[in-house]
Amino acid sequence: MKILTCLTYYAPHISGLTVYARRLNKALVERGHTVTVLTSRYAHHLPRREVIDGVYVHRSRVWARFSKGVVMPLYPLWATVLARRHDLVHMHLPQWEASFVTALVRSVFRRPTILTYHCDITLPPFPFSRLLDSAIALSHRTAGALADRVVGYTEDYANHSPFLRSVRSKLSIVYPPVPAPSACQRPLGLREKHGLQDQRLVAFAARFAADKGIDYLLRAVPLVCRELPDTKFVLAGEYESVIGEKTYHLVQQLLEENREHVILLGTLPMESMPSFFSECDLLVVSSINSTESFGLVQVEAMLNGTPVVSTSLPGVRVPIQVTGMGELVPPRDERALAEGIVRVLCHKEEYVKPRAFIENLFSFEKTVDFYERLYEEEIARCSGKR
Repeated sequence: MKILTCLTYYAPHISGLTVYARRLNKALVERGHTVTVLTSRYAHHLPRREVIDGVYVHRSRVWARFSKGVVMPLYPLWATVLARRHDLVHMHLPQWEASFVTALVRSVFRRPTILTYHCDITLPPFPFSRLLDSAIALSHRTAGALADRVVGYTEDYANHSPFLRSVRSKLSIVYPPVPAPSACQRPLGLREKHGLQDQRLVAFAARFAADKGIDYLLRAVPLVCRELPDTKFVLAGEYESVIGEKTYHLVQQLLEENREHVILLGTLPMESMPSFFSECDLLVVSSINSTESFGLVQVEAMLNGTPVVSTSLPGVRVPIQVTGMGELVPPRDERALAEGIVRVLCHKEEYVKPRAFIENLFSFEKTVDFYERLYEEEIARCSGKR
């Protein structure tokens, strides 16, 4: 099969959406399929074309930027041109251009279109932001009406997402692709490098963004350390010049206030993440709104024997609900977050589950099999109509 994947950001950008798409694309290439990605040239240093993991990547010029969103007037045209050479188009939403791409691809070349909906989106306040929110929502609804199939992460999130509720008749649910870690993973040596041999390590792995609740986590740090002084917070992820974020000065102030208890690691390579999780005692997912729909890092941590404290948001709470490997706390509540962290750190052994159990629940192979079957079904159905 020849699959065209359309999304706003792709590698080297790191987010749950880009990691999801990259893992799926790499697995499909390894199974003998041809995958092309159409994405944004969100940074000038990026090449217009390159090959990543055997995937052909085309980048469309960005003409303007609004918070996390980009404006690419030629993107739908490029999608239509590329669709001619492919059997199917797979779009990853949110994406402003979704309706234009779906309409053009279906009307010009009649290729089947699959949408994977990763999360709802709400832009931070700025002039006309609510108007743009409405425009993006309309584009998504139009794309959903035109698409052949829609894929979501969990029933829990689907029940709370206005978009996913609107496409129930064509919605399928599958857990995101999270590969099991290699048995020969290379240790990071966090404890030795930073002199933390006798410390409890609490991990955070995400962009330092407002919707990730980084400010609530940093406010919880002194509350935890008051109860457990031997605790250090090791934070992995981009923390300067984060796309679409204007909270850096607040985060910088909180980091300065907690400098004795916090270690900044910056962005770690994807291949280092299993070691990072395995060397920590706990992972925190402190997200505050529906721009987080699952939190792939939760499953990655669980596969490495590390329990999780997460906010009880639709979809985000599912990994802990189905495994029991952690505690759920209310969002936007640093005191509750601190209490959850202390509770799990003090009784870690009660939360850890066998890796085989986690691996079976969130099977990477089952997710790739699901997409492969879905593609084949829609290509066959579409061919029968011609």
